[in-house]
Amino acid sequence: MNLRFDNITISGGVAVGTTTLLNNLKPYLEPSGFKFRSTGQFIRKYTKENVMPVATLVSDDFDRKIEAEVKKLLAEEKGWAIEGWLAGFVAKEFDNCLRILLICSADAVRIDRVVNRDKVSFHEAKDYLTKRERENFNKWKKIYGEVDFFNESWYHLVIDTLSSGPLETVGKVLDKIGYKV
Repeated sequence: MNLRFDNITISGGVAVGTTTLLNNLKPYLEPSGFKFRSTGQFIRKYTKENVMPVATLVSDDFDRKIEAEVKKLLAEEKGWAIEGWLAGFVAKEFDNCLRILLICSADAVRIDRVVNRDKVSFHEAKDYLTKRERENFNKWKKIYGEVDFFNESWYHLVIDTLSSGPLETVGKVLDKIGYKV
């Protein structure tokens, strides 16, 4: 299959639909050899194995190790779809990589998604979302400096999942990469 991009990154914050998009791309791209990775799953596995309650406790060196691994994959291989908060930021120098940023312009919707996904109260979901984003961005700013990690100019495609449902979002990505049935 001749696509416009060799690789794909999917970035965005809590409950914007990055994992949903990654999973929804699989039936279309897996048959042509695409491989799929969630950096968040990799980090959660590491924190669980090392008895750490949250990902922000992993060392800065570990974050840089993940960054180096993602850069190596994108530089040396084709057919990767990588989902992670900073995946697009890490890939911003690769022209052959479709960088997607998902946003949700209504925090109440994001909170509701966490309520339904994690089976927690509205207040617990709101606190979780706020705390997780604050801690992650503070940690990354310590590592990378004062950077807008979701600077829309670094992305080829920015999709607001408030107005674009899961199937429409997949369609936009497939159109952008030149996928043909």
